[in-house]
Amino acid sequence: MSMLPLSLPPADPAKRLRARGAAHAPKGRFEPYERLWEPDGWEQEGEAEAPVRTEITVEQPRSILTRNDSPDLAFDRSVNPYRGCEHGCIYCFARPTHGYLGLSSGIDFETKIVAKPSAPELLARELSRRGYMPAPLAIGTATDPYQPAEAKLGIMRGLLQVLSDFNHPVAIVTRGAGVLRDLDLLSDMAGRGLVHLGVSVTTLDAELARKMEPRAPAPDTRLRMIREAARAGIPVRVMAAPMIPGLTDHALEAILTEARRAGARAASMIPLRLPHEVADLFADWLQRHYPARAERVLNAVAAFRGGRLNDPRFGSRMQGEGTEADLLAQRFALSCRRLGLDRGLPELDCSRFAPPPRPGDQLELF
Repeated sequence: MSMLPLSLPPADPAKRLRARGAAHAPKGRFEPYERLWEPDGWEQEGEAEAPVRTEITVEQPRSILTRNDSPDLAFDRSVNPYRGCEHGCIYCFARPTHGYLGLSSGIDFETKIVAKPSAPELLARELSRRGYMPAPLAIGTATDPYQPAEAKLGIMRGLLQVLSDFNHPVAIVTRGAGVLRDLDLLSDMAGRGLVHLGVSVTTLDAELARKMEPRAPAPDTRLRMIREAARAGIPVRVMAAPMIPGLTDHALEAILTEARRAGARAASMIPLRLPHEVADLFADWLQRHYPARAERVLNAVAAFRGGRLNDPRFGSRMQGEGTEADLLAQRFALSCRRLGLDRGLPELDCSRFAPPPRPGDQLELF
């Protein structure tokens, strides 16, 4: 049974997509038109345009807190300082969100980044509202807050300062080494029970990671992130996600072992999800990089999802179903027990929350 969807338009050979995950720009699912490259006969052999460069545009949103009521998620509110992600991870489930901007989930998602520099100011305003009830805030659940643009823009640094000032708990997910810049703030917040850090480690194979996550830090760097954060007293969870059947799942135990040695105190694991356009993009990536294994990997993915490449149903989309999914879950549980990663992280403290005094406010005497 073939599981190769491949409904993508042809890639433009004049574009040099060095260190990019996608090779195409499929139209968004809300767009009536599709962009196609057609040769005009004027191309010369060896001729190529400049590499596709990253473009950063600024968004000025009216609010920054996003609410959700999904039973699959352990949080009800999140902040995303960026839309799109330059890390270019080919499997990223957030790629289809670029369709809401009229952009492609393929190369646009990793080259046309939207930044929200006013996010810290907006967050402070929303946390100051009368009646606001604190609960752990999640950052990095869609696109990475420590992608390359953060080194210059510092939006995440500003968000952390606001959360620290308000004594507001936060859970961060990243694979970006930029988090090491903020260890001072994170360590201080950890001392007040205000922060959890999740570091995504998908493989220990540097060559595979370079192809699959072309602008994300190498596996060794991610283990170093865990090590340095743990030394700074920050509770760290290793996130073996996504686990790709037939491609990365064999390394699950090794990932957990190395992360535990580095100082991780808990772990999580999610099998690969391929929503909307991501299925075609991932299939194309397999054909380009691992053609001999492509169909076998996609069939293995489908075995986790009831014969399809994606199952969007609540309750199963984060863990899969069937014999293979059960076996992977058992391997994960056994390894966590063996390594002591099954105890979880300490509960985040919401009791300290309070808006900081503003200029002119009367201070308490006691």
